[in-house]
Amino acid sequence: MAYKVTETCISCGACAGECPVSCITSGDTTYVIETDQCISCGACAGICPVEAIEEE
Repeated sequence: MAYKVTETCISCGACAGECPVSCITSGDTTYVIETDQCISCGACAGICPVEAIEEE
């Protein structure tokens, strides 16, 4: 399953730097994961300081 960024995202960018396939980009208010490119590795969820990333 792909991961998604929830509204608790503080836009710190830690997840984008950790993603091995570079599918996380800065959105209007939060970071966004391109679910069709996500390989479900969980690296982003593990690095998020506010636990704003979860499985869909």
